Amino acid sequence: MITFTYEKAQQNLSAILAKSAREGTVRIKGKDGKVYVVKPAKSLRSPLDVKGVKLGITTEEIVQFVQESRKNK
Repeated sequence: MITFTYEKAQQNLSAILAKSAREGTVRIKGKDGKVYVVKPAKSLRSPLDVKGVKLGITTEEIVQFVQESRKNK
């Protein structure tokens, strides 16, 4: 894990954020000697939250297809 000084962090914020996105964690050492950690926040969206697809068929047609497929088994 790499540590940046406060001055370098001020000058290179976009590079630090990019490095954090790639590597997970970046440390910044403040003027007072305290060390701070910068890491990407977890996404609030579910990986199952996907955009819908327009199929051009109605809900009733979908139900009918499912019922027909169950009859054939």
